[in-house]
Amino acid sequence: MPNQDQELDATGLNCPLPILKAKKTLATMNAGEVLYVVATDPGSVKDFESFSKQTGHALLEQKEEGGKYHFWLKRA
Repeated sequence: MPNQDQELDATGLNCPLPILKAKKTLATMNAGEVLYVVATDPGSVKDFESFSKQTGHALLEQKEEGGKYHFWLKRA
């Protein structure tokens, strides 16, 4: 798992809220910093993949564990 600079708990939120909250948090971070996001919405997997491609923020890692989805995004 990559080191993280900030953490965002998006559990219980449905699309598009996890992405919107991640976008807002990333905007406050410096280039190269890593945001760790936990979500419970299965749709967030595709959402974060698309978000990464569209914004240039690197999706370093993602995994599903116990019904929770974990994402590590590196600020572009």
